[in-house]
Amino acid sequence: MRNNALIRSVAAISGFAMLAALAACGDNTSATSSSSDSTSAAASISGEFAGAGASSQQSAVEAWIAGFADKQPDAKISYDPSGSGAGVSTFLTGSTVWAGSDAAMTSDQVSQSKSVCATGTAFDVPVYISPIAIVYNLKSAGLNGTSKHLKLDGETIAKIFDGKITKWNDSAIAKMNPNVTLPDLAITVVHRSDKSGTTKNFVSYIKDTASSAWSYEVGENWPNNVGQGAKGTSGVITTVNQAEGTIGYADASQAGSLGTAAVKVGDEYVPYSADAAAKVVDASPKDDTATQANRVVIKIDHNTTESGAYPVVLVSYDIACPAYKDTKNAEFVKQWLTYVVSKDGQKTAADSAGSAPMSASLRAEVMKSVNAIKTK
Repeated sequence: MRNNALIRSVAAISGFAMLAALAACGDNTSATSSSSDSTSAAASISGEFAGAGASSQQSAVEAWIAGFADKQPDAKISYDPSGSGAGVSTFLTGSTVWAGSDAAMTSDQVSQSKSVCATGTAFDVPVYISPIAIVYNLKSAGLNGTSKHLKLDGETIAKIFDGKITKWNDSAIAKMNPNVTLPDLAITVVHRSDKSGTTKNFVSYIKDTASSAWSYEVGENWPNNVGQGAKGTSGVITTVNQAEGTIGYADASQAGSLGTAAVKVGDEYVPYSADAAAKVVDASPKDDTATQANRVVIKIDHNTTESGAYPVVLVSYDIACPAYKDTKNAEFVKQWLTYVVSKDGQKTAADSAGSAPMSASLRAEVMKSVNAIKTK
């Protein structure tokens, strides 16, 4: 796939610096280590291992590939950031050994996984936590960049993305931003054109916070015909960058120099940050509908009133089998996931992609699922 060569190149270029850092952290653990932060070091791995899915994870996966090379230099890893929906579909055909997804599996997808797993059904565990930025391009008004944030609440965001608010100087926006000179400029909505877990997470936030202002159901496809579509996270960012007056949603790691909204939480407006995203994840319950074995799914509390929490959050999962028909794949996935969720793996993602490292308690819960993968 066309993205694989790019990812291998990035991994090779950045690998030397990362490997030195990882070595300094002492993450090369012995085979007798019982720490949940150690890679299963008993077996060396060689061969090609393909993953596919969420484009939100792309920067983190590139860094993880470089870090994992220190432990298993003969494992050739590729990742196609084709989108959550495409990645899960590819995994369910047996074409990849794992999938990245910004949405938890549906019950139907769990059932379908029986055909690709040696025994049992696939499970999903969180590996990447990041705020979803509401990005806009109002450069001529001086509202781009990280120093200023337009204030928006859930209802207003819903009306913008449903085409009910069409001008940037609309009274609803102006009321929340009394000291900002808003331009008399049409709003152009940009949304994902492909099946996307980022879309599902964003629409879920809107539905939970906008009350009757949003009538659409939550799903991985954008639900209305407002604005224009763009493929992948990079497509949304590129399109918003191309014209003033645009607004979209994307993994915050790729927001760049665009303007980003501060969303209403209780009586305050909170801009995105890794710390603010971590706060809402730790304060949110597990999804009690994800009852199948080894699944760890977070149900984000979008209506939290906790000070400093940013509720527009993407929790991206890796999907894997508890047992593989090829035990070499099982050994790789077990070691890969152990590294990804380790302290070093989470720090690597945070440094490269600005994500929020998982808490120790969440890591421990995820490792119970990873340790359940059968390698013999």
